[in-house]
Amino acid sequence: MTKTKWALDASHSSVDFSVRHMMIANVKGTFNSFNATIEADPTDLTTATIEFSVDTASVDTRNKDRDGHLVSADFFDVENHPTMTFKATNIEKTDEGEYNVTGDLTLRGTTKPETFAVTFEGQGKDPWGNEKVGFTANGTINRSDYGLVWNAALETGGVLVAEKVKINLQIQAAKA
Repeated sequence: MTKTKWALDASHSSVDFSVRHMMIANVKGTFNSFNATIEADPTDLTTATIEFSVDTASVDTRNKDRDGHLVSADFFDVENHPTMTFKATNIEKTDEGEYNVTGDLTLRGTTKPETFAVTFEGQGKDPWGNEKVGFTANGTINRSDYGLVWNAALETGGVLVAEKVKINLQIQAAKA
């Protein structure tokens, strides 16, 4: 297959994260507004062009107070940094349908290289004849690398919010 443009199907996609809270549990969240530009042969991503953007103000952890804190200057600082972006710079095939996608992640004005494990989940036509593809991506970033350093010490030892943040993307796209 040749390199094709794919339009993100946001209603069948998600950008989720989880982080340790109080050193005893994981808190999950999602971003409700995001977009991607994908130009790829889905059966061989090694030559793909992938760009992703997330509206950081769209964070949703199912807790209004926590979401308000996350968009503040303590975390995402959406007033000055409304968008988080990722642009792929290198894609290596690791197995059949499996890739390491490395790129520049920009969050809160800081850009660092990050690598995500990407799986090509499949390709097919929906009931209306539209060609669709699916991908899953997983990775972990260190939030303090991006200036998200707010925390609180616990009287029992440890901290309220862990440094490592796990990221999971479920992506469905339609041939553009």
